[in-house]
Amino acid sequence: MANFRSQLRSVFLAGIKRGWRSFVWICLIIIPVSLLVTLLQWTGWLDKLSFLFNPLMCLLNLPSQAALPIISGMLINIYVAIAAMTAMPFTIGQMTLIAVFTLICHNLIAEGIIQHKSGINVVKITLIRIAAAILTVLIVSLFFGDTSQSIAVPAPLTVASPLLTVVKDWAMNLIALLLRILGIIMAVMIMLDFSESLGWTEHSVRIFRPLMRILGLSEQTATLWVTSAAFGLMYGGAITIDKARKGVLSKEELERLHISIGINHSMIEDPALFLALGLNPFWLWVPKLVMAIIAVQVYRIVHYLKNKLLH
Repeated sequence: MANFRSQLRSVFLAGIKRGWRSFVWICLIIIPVSLLVTLLQWTGWLDKLSFLFNPLMCLLNLPSQAALPIISGMLINIYVAIAAMTAMPFTIGQMTLIAVFTLICHNLIAEGIIQHKSGINVVKITLIRIAAAILTVLIVSLFFGDTSQSIAVPAPLTVASPLLTVVKDWAMNLIALLLRILGIIMAVMIMLDFSESLGWTEHSVRIFRPLMRILGLSEQTATLWVTSAAFGLMYGGAITIDKARKGVLSKEELERLHISIGINHSMIEDPALFLALGLNPFWLWVPKLVMAIIAVQVYRIVHYLKNKLLH
C-alpha cells in the first residue's frame, strides 16, 4: 500500500512538472502574439487591411463587409470575429458562412506557431487551414443561395478606447485565459501520467481505434486528437510537443494529426459560441469534421504517391 501511494505521488509530481513546462512554453507564444495583435486592432490597422480581402469575399459569395469579422478571426480569435459579426446586420446565411470559415481558420499566428513547434511547418499548416476554410465555405454556400448581397454598415458608436484601457483589458482577459489553460494542461498531464502508469493508455487506444481509422490517423495519436478536438490547439499542442520530444510519433503521424486538429479542434466551445446567433448546429459541427477527414486522406494519398515516385 505504501509503495502504491509512493508511486501515485511520483506520478502526480511528474505530471505537475510536465504540465508546468508545457504551460510556460504556451505563455512564451501567447503573450507576445496576443499583445501585438491587440495593438494592431487598437491602431485600426486591421480595419484598413480588410479591403485586401475583398477578392476573397467575392470568391466566398460574401459581401465585402464580411472581411472584417473574417480577418479579425484569422488574426485574433473567434470572440473578436463574433463581436464584429454582431455589430453588422448580416443575414443568417452570411453569418453561417462566416462562422464556418472562422471555425476552421482562426488565431492563425499563435496556433500556427504552436503547431510548428509541435510537429508541422507553420506555413504548410496555415495554407492548409486557409484552403480548407475556403473550400468548405464554397461547398456550404451552395445550400444558401445568394449570400453576396451588400449590407448597411452602421456608423461607429464609440471612439477608440485609450491605450491604457486596452492594455488593461487585454491583460485581464489574458490572465483569465492563461489560468484556464494552466488548469486544463495540468489536469490532462496528470491524467496521462496516471493512465500510462496504470496501463490504461493501451486500453483507451483500443477504444478509439475505429474513430482513428475513419479520421485517417495513427492509433497512437488518439489521446492527442481527443484533447485537441475537445479543448483546442492551445491545450493539445502542449501535449503533442511533449510526445514529439519523446519521439513516440513519426513525422508523418504528427503531420496527419496536425492537419486533422488544425481544421477541426475545440469542438465543444467554439461552435457553441455561434449558437447564440441562431445558427443551425449542423453547419457548425459537421462540415469542418468532414473536411478534416478529407484533408488527411488527401495528405495520405499525396504522401503515398510521393514515396512511390521516389522509390
